[in-house]
Amino acid sequence: MSERLPVAVDAMGGDNAPTVIVAGAKLAVEKFGVGVVLVGDPDRLGETGSLPVLPASEVVEMGAEPASSVRRLKDSSIVRAAEAVRDGAASSLLSAGNTGAAMAASLLRMGRIKGVARPAIAVPFPVPGSTPTTVLDCGANADCQPEWLVQFAVLGSVYARERFGLAEPRVGILTIGEEAGKGNALVRTACELLENGDWVDRCGARYLGNVEGRDLMIGTADVVVTDGFTGNVVLKSLEGGFAVFERTVREALTSTPAVAATADVVEPVLDPVFETFDPALTGAAMLLGTRGVALISHGSSSPMAIAHAISTADQLVDIGIVERLRQSMTPSS
Repeated sequence: MSERLPVAVDAMGGDNAPTVIVAGAKLAVEKFGVGVVLVGDPDRLGETGSLPVLPASEVVEMGAEPASSVRRLKDSSIVRAAEAVRDGAASSLLSAGNTGAAMAASLLRMGRIKGVARPAIAVPFPVPGSTPTTVLDCGANADCQPEWLVQFAVLGSVYARERFGLAEPRVGILTIGEEAGKGNALVRTACELLENGDWVDRCGARYLGNVEGRDLMIGTADVVVTDGFTGNVVLKSLEGGFAVFERTVREALTSTPAVAATADVVEPVLDPVFETFDPALTGAAMLLGTRGVALISHGSSSPMAIAHAISTADQLVDIGIVERLRQSMTPSS
């Protein structure tokens, strides 16, 4: 068992909460030895085994308006989880619930790292046989200013370096063509700032310039920055595409008796390929820029996905990611 403070898990957040969340928390303790405290209504959690519970009587529902709900529902599970991190009772938080509420609770209760204009959601996109590509923002800020994309480049570079051991993260900006000048007004202005700024000195990165959507999963860049609207659409599109592809392939393997007879040979080869793109094994997305480790998981996360996300939260605390991010935002003297 980890000697660090436990991960505060929003047990009431998610499409299948609390049953799946509790099962994932138990799995995290069993499989990874990570300390966990469940946050939620004790009467609704069911059998929690030896896991401690931090009581919270309210829930921010998946479709609720985030900011007002967080302000109004002060005894909600996500608010209490954020407060546990703020008060030193937990090392980090994880929620598979309302993403906006998780962001709002983290900002309102933990606060923002000095110098960060807007925190961003950083998602590791799988690259077969290589280090994931960190893409941000994937949903925290639908509308962005060019200066924020420069900050995302700094935050993402530090995250990629510390989490994935990259000495000099390669950074690109997501747009519609490789040639200079491609993109909308936001992208073109951000490109100028990225090309001419001294931000690389603060995070040890290397700026590549434009990258396209097809580059996200082939290792062209280690970090790709974009606005939260575009990033979220790309993320959901790829996830949906992979789900359809896997389902189609598996259906094809049972389409005829002759094909089905080969399943014992083919499936052991395909399963590791499918696992490469499984969000359950990638870990959760981190909200970069808050004064505490806050991770966001899919609402439909499985117990294994929750367990991996809890382990990721514990690892990010272990490497001191928040302090590294804070240092990158401090102007050099």
